[in-house]
Amino acid sequence: MAGYSATPASPASPAAYAQARKPGFSFGRLLLRVFLIVQALAVVYPILWNVLASFKTNEEVMESPWSLPTSLQWDNYSRAFKAARIGDYMFNSAFVVILSIAILLLAAMPTAYVLGRMRFRGRAFLTNFYMAGLFIGSVYIIVPLFILMNQMHMLDSRFWLSAVYATGTLPFAVYLMTGFMKAIPHDFEEAAMIDGCGYFGTLFKVILPMTRPAIITLFVFSFFDFWNEYVLAMTLITDDARKTVPIGLSNLMQIQQFATDWGSLFAALVIVLIPTVIVYGLLQKKLTEGMMMGGVKG
Repeated sequence: MAGYSATPASPASPAAYAQARKPGFSFGRLLLRVFLIVQALAVVYPILWNVLASFKTNEEVMESPWSLPTSLQWDNYSRAFKAARIGDYMFNSAFVVILSIAILLLAAMPTAYVLGRMRFRGRAFLTNFYMAGLFIGSVYIIVPLFILMNQMHMLDSRFWLSAVYATGTLPFAVYLMTGFMKAIPHDFEEAAMIDGCGYFGTLFKVILPMTRPAIITLFVFSFFDFWNEYVLAMTLITDDARKTVPIGLSNLMQIQQFATDWGSLFAALVIVLIPTVIVYGLLQKKLTEGMMMGGVKG
């Protein structure tokens, strides 16, 4: 046909292509950004105010709480460690958190491996049994739990507090890791079996390295949960030498109502906040990847 050419039109320049694909103004997008900025300010501002107050004198905290400190009062941090004993509380919390996560992983990994990759009679019942634990809050069973642990002489023990923490988080851990383990092809498992690996060898050498995002996600969520837990620690620990950070801060706040040493109180709050910021900063990327993978695979 005259005037027809089969030669395709030359592509536009990259700048013109980018301009063509550039989204126009959207009121919804603008509203979303404003909402996110306001939400970020609502979260960051109290933390920033707390940090500034930790460097002020008691007079500055009471008389000019919104102004910058005239000079940095580093003595507030030293009093937080010495007089407020925040270092002892942090050691107890670190011990409980590490032990709780260790118990949780040792219990959750084999359980999720069996429920997610093996076929046996009663598997569906056991899976539903663990999933039912997601709806049981620790507050609802705290009275019978206290009575039972008191009769068995388990109170004032950091080990048994860690065991209670791990047990309460076990249903969520099994649910999370089972979803990851189900998505792993059985070819890897069969190849490991051919090479002579047993069930435990396959679990620790093949399956667990492939579920590392789930383990990191579980570690981060468990760390925040155990580090900030208050009700169980308040109920099951009465010895002041074994109290964790939330209980120590609560006692410190009650004391400061009469001692008026607000600088050391805010310094203690900043010190307690540092480990959570460090853990989240180091594992934030892995946590996001793990949640995205869990959303796709689960």
